[in-house]
Amino acid sequence: MGFDLQALRAAVADHGRVIRVVIAAIRGSSPREVGAAMLVWDGGQSGTIGGGTLEFEAANAARLQSVQTVLSRHALGPDMGQCCGGAVTLLAEVYDAERLSTLPEEGVILRPAAEEANGDMPLSVKRLASQARAQGTLPEPQLVDGWMLEPVHRPDTSLWIWGAGHVGRALVDVLSPLPDLAITWVDTGPERFPERVSAHVTPLPAADPALLARHAPKDAHHLILTYSHNLDLELCHQLLCRGFDFCGLIGSDTKWARFRSRLKALGHSPENIAKITCPIGDPKLGKHPQMIAVGVAAALLRGLTEIKSSEHREVKRA
Repeated sequence: MGFDLQALRAAVADHGRVIRVVIAAIRGSSPREVGAAMLVWDGGQSGTIGGGTLEFEAANAARLQSVQTVLSRHALGPDMGQCCGGAVTLLAEVYDAERLSTLPEEGVILRPAAEEANGDMPLSVKRLASQARAQGTLPEPQLVDGWMLEPVHRPDTSLWIWGAGHVGRALVDVLSPLPDLAITWVDTGPERFPERVSAHVTPLPAADPALLARHAPKDAHHLILTYSHNLDLELCHQLLCRGFDFCGLIGSDTKWARFRSRLKALGHSPENIAKITCPIGDPKLGKHPQMIAVGVAAALLRGLTEIKSSEHREVKRA
């Protein structure tokens, strides 16, 4: 996880003054990892640093914060009565439109995290930044010699959701808070979408959605759940021609049997057709849109976790 500029930009646009609270360092056990952050404003908040009492007290302190930057340390057991036996260091920073405009759009966000750290950037921080640039990698979020380093977060999974009906909306509600998903949401007209969507979601109205399939990344994940079986079939056809990492289709076993026959008639081999997963979700959960969304989301996230675990094993072997 890194510095989520999209979410911060959206919060500042809506609320003006926003305090971003991030876990800067950990000693021992902690409910969340370094880099986990929440946004706080008068009357609300988003994101989470976990921990119940820790988050509650940090949010209250943030709303009363009168200086731009506060670095604080909290022993979770002795100070807050939490079961975690560790301690966390929190960095709380006030952002408005002016300060937001000074942040880089990519790379690493570096800034002093305490008053005593103001001044020249420490050599240790310069070395980390230089090493990251030389290797073409981004450092993990960390507090170094009083300076906070966080890579600008970029979602690493492209997810296309085709359909903004009841199930599509339920799916977006479930999946849009996940920062690693860049969601493109497609339907036939702007009136099909809710008035407000998450900063991580791009609504894309199109009179003929199937024409957009050729523009999707070849490593994208797709969930097809439009109001039209004919459109569903055309999307399956176009995406099989385009290629994908995953494609799931909502429907019954009967629907999928008919689709397999029609896709074969369109020239697709049985092996290629079998790349599409249908039905999606968990029928045992029920047919309510939110129940379908929970089942589909769980299956999708299990698949993504397995892919990342496999990639991590490959990197370790290399």
